[in-house]
Formats: sequence, C-alpha cells, structure tokens
Amino acid sequence: MTDFDHALVLGKFYPPHAGHHHLIRTAAARSRRTTVTVLASAVESIPVADRVAWLRAEHAETPGLVVLGDVDDHEMDFHSDTVWELHMGVARAVLARRAILDGDPASAAIDAVFSSERYGDEMAKRLGARHVLVDLDRGTHPVSGTAVRADPRGQWAHLAPATRVGLCARIVVLGAESTGTTTLSRDLAAALGAPWVPEYGRAHTELKLAAARAFDPDATIDSLVWTVGDFQDVARRQRELADAAVDGPVLVCDNDPWAATVWGHRYLGAPHPDIAPDAHRPALYLLTDHVGVPFEQDGWRDGEHLRAWMTARFQAGLAARGVPWRLVTGSADQRLRQALAACEEAVARHFRFTHPLG
Repeated sequence: MTDFDHALVLGKFYPPHAGHHHLIRTAAARSRRTTVTVLASAVESIPVADRVAWLRAEHAETPGLVVLGDVDDHEMDFHSDTVWELHMGVARAVLARRAILDGDPASAAIDAVFSSERYGDEMAKRLGARHVLVDLDRGTHPVSGTAVRADPRGQWAHLAPATRVGLCARIVVLGAESTGTTTLSRDLAAALGAPWVPEYGRAHTELKLAAARAFDPDATIDSLVWTVGDFQDVARRQRELADAAVDGPVLVCDNDPWAATVWGHRYLGAPHPDIAPDAHRPALYLLTDHVGVPFEQDGWRDGEHLRAWMTARFQAGLAARGVPWRLVTGSADQRLRQALAACEEAVARHFRFTHPLG
C-alpha cells in the first residue's frame, strides 16, 4: 500500500545527479504513480531530450514512473503570483500529457509533490497536493546541479552511468590509412589518464574475411563485397565500445561512428548519410595528416594511393558538420603536443555550461 496515488517530481535536472535520483526513488517508493517532469529553458546547454533520456535510463525498472520533458522559458520570481501561475500552467500541461499517455485524462491531478526545496510548499499548494520535503540539507547526497555545472569533473562520482556517457568529453582521433591515428590516440589517452577506445573497423574487416572464407577458402581482402550495412554495423559497434568505456570525464577514441561514413564513401564509391545519422558530437576531432607519414603495409591496408583523398574527405566533412576539429601535423611528438594543447581548450569548452534561466 502506497501513501499517495500520483506524485510529481519537477525540476531542471541540469544535469541529473545522485540527489535527483534519490528524490525520484523516494517519491516512487511512496506513490502508485510518479511523474518526473523535466522543465528546461532554451538558453541552457544540455538539451531537454538528453536529460529525459538519462533519467529514463536510470529509472527504467521503476513501476508506475514516467519521465516527461518540456520547455519552460518563464523567468523565476518566487514573489510574483503571475510568474508562479505561468510555471504551474506548464506543470499542469505536462501532467495532462501523462494522463493522456495513460489513456485516462481524468487522472492528471496529483496528491503529492516531492522536492528538496522550500518552494515545494507553494508548488504543492497551487497544485492541490501535499508537499513531501526530501533531504533539504543535502545530507544524504551532498551535491547540487550548480555544483556539477561549476565542476563536472570534480562532481563526476555523483552522476549516474547514462549521464556520464552523455556528458563525457570525447576526443576522437581519425585519419586516412597509416597516418598514425592509433599511435596518437593511445599516446594521448595515456597522457590524459583517460580510457582509450580502439578502432572497430579493422576487427570487422578481419571477421568479414573469415566469414567470406566460409564460402570461398581463397577469399582475400580485395575480393570482399562491402555494403551500407557493413558500415552501419561498424558505426553501431564503435559507439557501443565507446559508451561502454566511459569511466571518467574524458574519453579518447580511435575513430567514431561518423568516421564510418567517410570509410563507407571510400569503399562504396558514394556517401551514405544513413550510416551514422545520430553520431555523437564529440568535444574535439583530431585529424592526422598523411603528409610526411610513410605508408606501412601490414597486410590489411590497400589505400596508399587514396590517403590524400581521404584526408580531404575528412576535412570537408568536419567543416560541413561545424564540429571542433584540428589537423595535427609533423612528427609523432609534435602531433602529441598539438593534440594535448587542443584537448585542454576543447575539454574546458565542453564543460562550460550556460546559466539556467532565473
């Protein structure tokens, strides 16, 4: 038997942290239904869809709990009745959405508001509900959204896995064949003390050749037939490997899902935008120049004559996407120094959040 029929947990969740999750679990444990409402402003750095996805991932197994997001661009003024009603209008609209999703519009009303703020008293009063105050002094979880935004790396332990995956600053090293991407990405990860994600494309090629030899024992790299699906598989697996590797606030990757689109162009003869349509936007791309790097044949490479073309394709694609990127040149040591300098700036920029609307 629960204490409440329908509870509301409302906030910005900018970003979600351990205190938020404790609040949500407390509400869900005492309520038959719980609606978690994420209200974000257009001026804030983290999209509302991301916050909703992270909360849903953390509470996916919680019965009766629904997470919904919406936009609330009204400024905060706890002394203004007019402003209060503007915010409550948005809250009621989201609760109505929940009721419609449940197929029972008459169930939109709530009987409890769970919050960790004193203003929850007024919110509950205006929504005809009881206020349940949870961990007001942050004794259970000494963290706040303000603290996380000010020092995300220092507050990393207070973030749930899905939020870490979403917020992590990804540094992606890519380039044409035999241009030192693996060497640079490994060295960079070691210098930054960050996890390293290997390129999956090579492993897929080896597996594809083994599968081809099940049909023809004499199959070679040159006889392989590549399809759009191959590169979609590479992009998907590359993302899975990266997401699984997230530990700290920085991750270094040898290639990423978007890189698979360029390799797809190279092997299929034309670009296919559906190879990785939802590729992450990393904190920084580092493109390894082919100039001055000898081509090393390891038995799997076949694109020495295409290295300049590949470098140009990467440059054009990165510029078109409008993502942060840097061409690294020179010796291995020079490239590492360039990469480290670029990473310092990129990671600082990545973890710079706009102030919430207040």
